[in-house]
Amino acid sequence: MIDIRRAEETDQPAIEILLDKAFGQNRQTKTAYRLREGVSPLAALGRVAFDDTNLRGAIAFWPVHVARSSEAAHEMVIPALLLGPLVVDPDCQGEGIGIRLMAETLEQAKQLGHRLVILVGDLDYYARVGFHNDGTAKLQLPGPVNQDRVLMLSLQGEDFGDLEGNLEGDLETVLKIEEQVR
Repeated sequence: MIDIRRAEETDQPAIEILLDKAFGQNRQTKTAYRLREGVSPLAALGRVAFDDTNLRGAIAFWPVHVARSSEAAHEMVIPALLLGPLVVDPDCQGEGIGIRLMAETLEQAKQLGHRLVILVGDLDYYARVGFHNDGTAKLQLPGPVNQDRVLMLSLQGEDFGDLEGNLEGDLETVLKIEEQVR
């Protein structure tokens, strides 16, 4: 039986080992890691999945924002969350652990008032919880990325249209939103 609980600082070494096992030790060269530099994950949304004492999965969210480049944009800066990494032990893939981690944390993010979640990943997998790539073609990330893998999910039912601009790491904007929700 898999138990999901809030991630704690003491879980981090085991999470790093699982990330290396699932994604390899060069995982930190990926573009998504550039968005995480100098920013801490949101503790309220971090989760881990265990069976007995074995870590089987983990998820984290990072504060980012979309700096829109269009003068006609209603909002020039849109606060958002970057989902990832989402990791499931390769020995347990296909058991629904990743979907459970996402479902729980996305609902929590919605309750906290977050509006938009962005990630880089496989559309076929993430579409199961509502992610899509409509409107992400002009969203620029700080490094090379397959634009078809840039996905988004509106948590509050908003239509963000085309997200044209830069995706940037941002602790201050998201923390302000969390303070307002409390």
